[in-house]
Amino acid sequence: MSDDIDQEALAAEWEAAASGDQPDFDAIGGDDGDAGDGGDDLASEWEAMVGGEGETYLPSQSGSAPERILNQEEIDSLLGFSVSDDDENERSGIRAIINSALVSYERLPMLDIVFDRMVRLMTTSLRNFTSDNVEVSLDNVSSIRFGDYLNSIPLPAILAVFRAKQLDNYGLLTVDSNLIYSIVDVLLGGRRGTSAMRVEGRPYTTIERTLVQRMIEVVLADAKSAFAPLTEVDFDLDRVETNPRFAAIARPANAAVLVKLRIDMEDRGGRIELMLPYATLEPIRKMLLQQFMGEKFGRDNIWESHLATELWSTKMEVSAVLDEMQRPLGEVMELKVGDTLMLDTGPDGAVELRCGAISLTHGRMGRIGHNIGVRLDKPLSPAAKKNLMGYT
Repeated sequence: MSDDIDQEALAAEWEAAASGDQPDFDAIGGDDGDAGDGGDDLASEWEAMVGGEGETYLPSQSGSAPERILNQEEIDSLLGFSVSDDDENERSGIRAIINSALVSYERLPMLDIVFDRMVRLMTTSLRNFTSDNVEVSLDNVSSIRFGDYLNSIPLPAILAVFRAKQLDNYGLLTVDSNLIYSIVDVLLGGRRGTSAMRVEGRPYTTIERTLVQRMIEVVLADAKSAFAPLTEVDFDLDRVETNPRFAAIARPANAAVLVKLRIDMEDRGGRIELMLPYATLEPIRKMLLQQFMGEKFGRDNIWESHLATELWSTKMEVSAVLDEMQRPLGEVMELKVGDTLMLDTGPDGAVELRCGAISLTHGRMGRIGHNIGVRLDKPLSPAAKKNLMGYT
C-alpha cells in the first residue's frame, strides 16, 4: 500500500508541474525555499548556456569561459552540405574527403584533347546528317559516381548503351527530350524559325527512336575517330533504353567521366551527355596521362638515337676457335718452342666464333689472298644477340 501511495503522490506532483502549479516539495521530503533557489539557479544556468540566437554554450569543467557549440549553418558547412546544394559546385568539408576517392578527370590531360577533337568532328558530321546549321559545344567535363548520375537524369530521355570492343567494357550516351524533338523536327522537314513541338506524357514512337538511334550512331562514329590517334576503339551501339534502371552498366559507387555536349540548330537544340566509367578507360590510362600526343614517359629519343649510333660503331674482338683440349698443368709448363699440338679437327672442320665467353655462330675456315678467313654457315643465334645487348 505504501508503494501505491508514493506512486500516486509522484503522479500528482507531475500533473501539477504540467499545469503550471507549484509542486508540493514536502510530499517528497523537499524544502520550499531550497526548491525555489534551485529553480532560479537552473534558469540562470540555461540562460548562460544560450549565448545568443542560434549559438549554444556549455559550461566548462574548469570553471572558466563556457565552451561554444556550432550552430546548424556551421555544422552544414563542416559536413559539406547546404540547402541549395548543386552537383556542379565544389564540395567542401567531410563530404569532400568522402568524394576524394573519385579520380579527377584533370589527371587525364589527353581526355580534353580527345573531346575537343570529338566536338569538331560532330559539328561536321551532324551538319551533313541534318542538312542544317549545327553548332556543337563542350559544356564541361567532370567526374561523378555512376549512381548519382542515373538519379540526376531528367526524364523523359533516351539512353543508349554502347560497347567499346577493344576496351571490353561499356559506356552510356544520354539524349535529352529537347534534342530528341528537335532532331525529329529537323529530319522530318519542320519549319525553321519555330521551336519543336513537344508532347509530354507519352512514350517515344518507333519513328522517333529510329531517328534518334541514327544520330547516336553518328556520334559514336565520331567518338571512334576522336580516339583513333591514341588507340583503335570501336564503339558499337548495344541497346536503347528509356528507363535508367535498364541502363546500369556499372556499380552505383563506381566513378565515371561525364562529358556534357550542347547541340544548337538555330533556335532548336538540346544536350547529349557521354559517360565513360573509369573501368572502361583503364586499359588506355597510360595514354590518357600524356600531356601531348605521342609523349613517352621516362624516355629521351635524342639520347636513344645517340646511344644506338655509338653501339653500332663500337669495335669488338671476335675469336675463331678451331678446337679445345685439356692437358695437365705440368705438361703445359714443359712446352717448348717447336712443339706440336695435334688438334682433333680437320681442314674442313667447323670453326666456332666467340666474343669473350659468348658463342656467336659457326663457320668454315679458308684463305682469301694472303689472309685466313672464316665463312659463316648460319646467322647469329638469338641467345647470342641478347647476351651481346646485355639482357642477361
